[in-house]
Amino acid sequence: MQRTKPPFRADQVGSFLRPEPLKQARAQYEKGAITAAQLKAVEDDEIRKLIGKQEEVGMQLATDGEFRRSWWHFDFLGLLDGVKLVSADQGIQFAGVQTKAQTLKIDGKVDFPSDHPFLEHFRFLKANTKVTPKMTIPAPTVLHFRGGRRAISETVYPDMDSFFFDTGKAYAKAVKEFYAAGCRYLQFDDTVWAYLCSPAELQKAKDRGDDPAGLQEKYTDMINLALKDKPADMVITTHVCRGNFRSTWISEGGYEPVAEAMLGKCDYDGYFLEYDTERAGGFEPLRFLPKGNKQVVLGLITSKSGTLENKDDVKRRVDEATKFAPLEQFCLSPQCGFASTEEGNVLTEDQQWAKMREVVEISKEIWGQ
Repeated sequence: MQRTKPPFRADQVGSFLRPEPLKQARAQYEKGAITAAQLKAVEDDEIRKLIGKQEEVGMQLATDGEFRRSWWHFDFLGLLDGVKLVSADQGIQFAGVQTKAQTLKIDGKVDFPSDHPFLEHFRFLKANTKVTPKMTIPAPTVLHFRGGRRAISETVYPDMDSFFFDTGKAYAKAVKEFYAAGCRYLQFDDTVWAYLCSPAELQKAKDRGDDPAGLQEKYTDMINLALKDKPADMVITTHVCRGNFRSTWISEGGYEPVAEAMLGKCDYDGYFLEYDTERAGGFEPLRFLPKGNKQVVLGLITSKSGTLENKDDVKRRVDEATKFAPLEQFCLSPQCGFASTEEGNVLTEDQQWAKMREVVEISKEIWGQ
């Protein structure tokens, strides 16, 4: 029951803890002490090492750990045509801590530039791994929900339907460009579906003047527009996240409010779903997973602490999930990356790799070699 195409029985969301040489180089670059070329040389070297570690622990895929990014989302979105990364009055509020004070503004027509730097980031990854290279980018929904209507120029987009359409088309272009670069495993990272399950986040949307009613349908249409012309040999998954910054979180609430649309109506090949805490609710929403080829990657290994999970407990939870969908439609991974921002979560690199080894070991024990 092992899989030869993604998502794999033992998989990984994307980001890894930034190693010390990379942190030092980025700090030097920000002070003007080294050049962009010197920073890139350090990034290249550390990404090669990271790829080797992923292959060494037995992963069938490798990411670049998002080592060239500060944020999991803003670095990509801020380089789209029509989008700017700007300073904000305050950072994004997590449980007890705030991020750097930056946000996005949409002041032009949204499009994907054919020279987007992330394409070259992928080419480097592909050229340096023996396993399947996986690229992660933020989902199109993230461009809307974080700032809402007030972040989008009313002069450029007097009506929101044209914004949703342009964003969907921009992502369709991104899919085409990544495919041309050799990418066969692409992931749309998405916090928004989890926010739509959170009464607190829905209230925040209302407080800033947005109406969450109908967003599930608009987001489903936008995602499916992005995926409409996806080549048959390309796998595109999504990761649904409740927030991950220095081991903290933002939203809570089970998937029930969104499961029917997200699992049943979005044309993704797979879903990385967080199930490492009670904040995620139960497995009951998995009953909306259509029978067939779609996969749900159960995020039962937490990336928020270094404590290693008990294997029997993880297996027991996988067994619980099979009450609502078949075992052959499940895979296993950490619930999120280990460093959604460059600051990283509160655990050591050794603990991070122990977690990844455990994911591989448990997957073999459940699904065979």
